[in-house]
Amino acid sequence: MDRPDRRKELRNKKRIVVKIGSSSLTHAETGEADLIKLEKLVRELCDYRNRGIQVVLVSSGAIAVGSRTLKLAQRPSDTALKQACASVGQARLMVIYQKLFAEYNHIASQILMTKNTMLNPINRENAQNTFEKLLELGVIPIVNENDTISTYELQKLQQFGDNDTLSAVVTAMIHADLLILLSDIDGLYTDDPNRNPEARFIDTVETLTDEMMRLGKGAVTEVGTGGMATKLASARIATAAGADMIIANGRDVGILHELLEGAQKGTLFLAGRNDAFDLDAFLEG
Repeated sequence: MDRPDRRKELRNKKRIVVKIGSSSLTHAETGEADLIKLEKLVRELCDYRNRGIQVVLVSSGAIAVGSRTLKLAQRPSDTALKQACASVGQARLMVIYQKLFAEYNHIASQILMTKNTMLNPINRENAQNTFEKLLELGVIPIVNENDTISTYELQKLQQFGDNDTLSAVVTAMIHADLLILLSDIDGLYTDDPNRNPEARFIDTVETLTDEMMRLGKGAVTEVGTGGMATKLASARIATAAGADMIIANGRDVGILHELLEGAQKGTLFLAGRNDAFDLDAFLEG
């Protein structure tokens, strides 16, 4: 089947996880929340629901918003201060989200997860049951790492990468059929396009090979913490679980409805269930 047909199939997805990073939710000049973009994001997600699609939002930004609210000059490096910022920022973000979703007559909920939630079988089952019931009720869950109590995630961001990996784990946990990562780049390139003008854009990844995994780079923004390496790790999890995944530019969140209409935007990673992939081993590594 050719690539355009695979793009057109995206309109048939029934359960979608959307992850948006800190840099896509804040103004680059000030670090303050970008309310216009947040409003448009919520409108797009509500339209997903109006189409009959179940949707989960994995939203970063708590630390970034909290640090601005507390009038800090820069993003904190101290763990306790990060946790304080997350506490303030998460509450503020949820107020914004609840207000915006209510404007479109939809209900949002909050789910905060830690690595232990994913590793502990009982906790994972409880989380899965919560997701299933919320989606059954037509609610849009908003997920974030529980940075206010979990220092592990804050210290190991190279693995979890600004919620990139978390979004893939949620995708696998709830058996979603599509994961969309909204980032600050157009998709996957053969090299870092910010440094190499010869870097070529990769439209579709049919098989995530070891060579492809080596294309991952480090963090590309100061606001977010996830680089291409974490996004490729996310693709490895999501596709192994049987979901397609797209990396797309979140500069204009209107891209969400364009993707479901088959637009040739972002890099599409095709699902390829791999029963040999051990999620628990990956998380413990």
